[in-house]
Amino acid sequence: MRILIANDDGYKAGGLRALVDVMSTFGDVTVVAPKYHQSAMSMAVSLGRKKLVYKALPEMGPGSWHYLDATPASCVKFGLEYFYEHRNPDLVITGINHGSNASTAANYSATMGAAEEGALNGVKSIGVSLCNFSENADFTVVRKYLPRIVRFLLDNWPEGKYGLFYNVNFPDVPAPKGIRITRQGRGHWEKEFQEWDQAVLDAYKSSGFGLGSSDVQVEPGEKAYMMVGDFIDDESGNLDADHVGNLEGWITITPCNLDCTDHEDYNRLRGCVITL
Repeated sequence: MRILIANDDGYKAGGLRALVDVMSTFGDVTVVAPKYHQSAMSMAVSLGRKKLVYKALPEMGPGSWHYLDATPASCVKFGLEYFYEHRNPDLVITGINHGSNASTAANYSATMGAAEEGALNGVKSIGVSLCNFSENADFTVVRKYLPRIVRFLLDNWPEGKYGLFYNVNFPDVPAPKGIRITRQGRGHWEKEFQEWDQAVLDAYKSSGFGLGSSDVQVEPGEKAYMMVGDFIDDESGNLDADHVGNLEGWITITPCNLDCTDHEDYNRLRGCVITL
């Protein structure tokens, strides 16, 4: 099996190392990861004539490692173009993300955006996350249970299904209750923009993922903010929702699709007459 791996926490992240260790037991692994942390980039790509710095990392392994100073989706594009004839590895798998990508976090997630890029190119794709944002998160549970999840998904992948990819989220518990097939949960953020706070910045910097920057230059008349916010759960304890399942100690698998069409409403509206 030929496997392309990317992430959004950067090539030095512990989650990426854990994922490579797991997936190298399935076949030949090629890693193309961002040079720096690229969280919340969704499916953004590095367009234009900007220099995209690339480096091979022969000292790292198992597998073939590389970094690209670009978004995670661009890393997948690069990997497909340069390391696979006809852009066709057997699997694209992304992560392991340091932090949950359940509920509406999946809409912003660059881990999932990279998986979407694989799906867009017709490759079976999976994104994997652990509900722990720490740089030193313990991936023991993921290492233990991810192989059986990957095997299950590969064995049950529907042939010819356009745009399908999977979002796998692990709760941060030593002994999960089990595995649930879920839907994407509903939630939103409030109080997202807060005044710049150096203490919060320092806490972000301690994570090692570059989530803050101290070189912001504030010009006269400007005011600095930072985007943080409080997650508001719009579910009612429904275990069908991925983030609720994680909170209750379950590993969740959520089928996702590139197709943004609301097919129910498409069928409702196409019978209507619209006049000019």
